Amino acid sequence: MKLYRFSPIRDKKALMRAIRHAHFACHALCKQSFGKYLPVTGTIGVFCHYDDEYEHLTKLRKSLTDPSDNWNQKYFRLYQPITIPAKGDAPEATYTYLYTRHPDPYRFQVGDVDFYLPPGQYDQAKELLKTGQKLKGARVYPGDMDMIELYNPDVDCCAYILNKTMTQRNKEQESV
Repeated sequence: MKLYRFSPIRDKKALMRAIRHAHFACHALCKQSFGKYLPVTGTIGVFCHYDDEYEHLTKLRKSLTDPSDNWNQKYFRLYQPITIPAKGDAPEATYTYLYTRHPDPYRFQVGDVDFYLPPGQYDQAKELLKTGQKLKGARVYPGDMDMIELYNPDVDCCAYILNKTMTQRNKEQESV
């Protein structure tokens, strides 16, 4: 049995298959938790599972992204945005930033997508989760970043809800 669906990713075609998969899987997670699709922040991540895969994807990412335009040395702006067309009721989305994650032996996921929820609605959802109310497959992210994590043990992707778009995060970073 192959544990990781797309890994090791070795070329752009395989990368694009993983990105499409993450797009639709993460949109399904969003609908599972919120009952609707939220807009994406513009970021998509692909998770590596092998050291040599990370080396290959880093080289590939460098050919696809602008190294001088990155957020937190993590998300790199794509020279050409990636648009995934709508399929079924899942909406079209355009990704302008790509993240390739280091191998993590405890994470099996293919990748992630960040969704946007306006600050007031975000605060309300986060407060519900903090007070013990349930949003199916959602939890306040246990790490030090301010976000809501979406998950499902039967889905090999995870998603995050943020209260800022990538454009807003970049503006904040520039003003610091």
